[in-house]
Amino acid sequence: MTKVQAAAPVPTPWGLVILLGALTAFAPMSIDMYLPSLPAIGQSLGASAAQTQTTVAAFFAGMAIGQFIYGPASDRFGRRGPILAGIAVYLAATVVCALSTSPEMLIAARFVQALGGCAGGVVARAIVRDRFDHTETARMLSLLMLIMGIAPIVAPLLGGLVLQVAGWRAIFWVLVVFALVVGAFALLRLEESRSEATAVQARAENPFAAFRALLRQPRLVGYALAGALNGATLFTYIAASPVLLIEVYGISSANFGWVFGLNAAGVIGASQANRYLLKYAGPDQVLARASLIAVGFGALLALAAVTGFGERWTVLPLLFLILSTYGFIQGNTMAGALSVDPSRSGSVSALMGGASFGVGAVAASLTGLAYDGTPAPMAVTMALALAGSALVLRFMALPREARI
Repeated sequence: MTKVQAAAPVPTPWGLVILLGALTAFAPMSIDMYLPSLPAIGQSLGASAAQTQTTVAAFFAGMAIGQFIYGPASDRFGRRGPILAGIAVYLAATVVCALSTSPEMLIAARFVQALGGCAGGVVARAIVRDRFDHTETARMLSLLMLIMGIAPIVAPLLGGLVLQVAGWRAIFWVLVVFALVVGAFALLRLEESRSEATAVQARAENPFAAFRALLRQPRLVGYALAGALNGATLFTYIAASPVLLIEVYGISSANFGWVFGLNAAGVIGASQANRYLLKYAGPDQVLARASLIAVGFGALLALAAVTGFGERWTVLPLLFLILSTYGFIQGNTMAGALSVDPSRSGSVSALMGGASFGVGAVAASLTGLAYDGTPAPMAVTMALALAGSALVLRFMALPREARI
């Protein structure tokens, strides 16, 4: 990997990084803290297994749809307003989640909760692009993953503890407190960063025209699909992990959070290794190599899962390696996409986030439909997604000089 000549790294604005990291943590906190409570929720509300799973799917759907609201809104009206509005929606919906008396009420509340919670993530990415160039954006997004990545480690453990001590409804009250604290800091400390050029561009076209313009740019679409297909491995794992770890491999519910947290630590470590590599290579060079390595891991996982070779002692380490590639792919694909059309950074962020949640939800659903009591459907889905990610990167997104 050849060293690239770049400007000296910008001093890290840690206050901004921590605040933006907390804003992007709404989704993992709301998903991962909640997973250990699914059986208790089903029993409390008289919900079937399908209905409890639908509460998760409804959240994913809300995250996918909400991205397309807040992204263009942040280009048109500024970054602060949409974030604060989203947190307000999240707070109201989370209170309804805590007070739900039926599965249908909880499903609807989870959908609205996601519609609000997605504001922080989609606008935070636009704020990063407002302030930094292509390479620095990739570095900053990797750093945000360090802050945000604490959530998948802490949330399942905290959720399990709260569940044991106070019941499943208390989990949502903890999320209410989290939203109040982050919302207060955003109100008091977050400065407006949208440029005048972005505002002029947003006022000159409606959101549909903005998305049409973005979809006509092959490189941007390539980055979006590559990031979404790689991210589908994470969504598939999240959906399949309770059954795989607890029922198939016999890992206790108490230890589930530790295994889940270990894989999250792999994502965090990879994202920080990515920051280091970006001192010596451009984001596209890192993407070219990381995507091919991910394909190799995916093929090995599929082979092990289909043949049963090594069972958990082969599948779980390979899962760790595959999920770690997320730390190399996501920040760099996002930075690449944002560099294609910086004047529409809010809409670009929305397109990237919406594609990620949409493709991830489809992959997770297909894995669930094909479930046969083995890790094979999950592994095959991951392998195909990683191969697709590498292909679209090579033929649509990466400039010729970065291809291998």
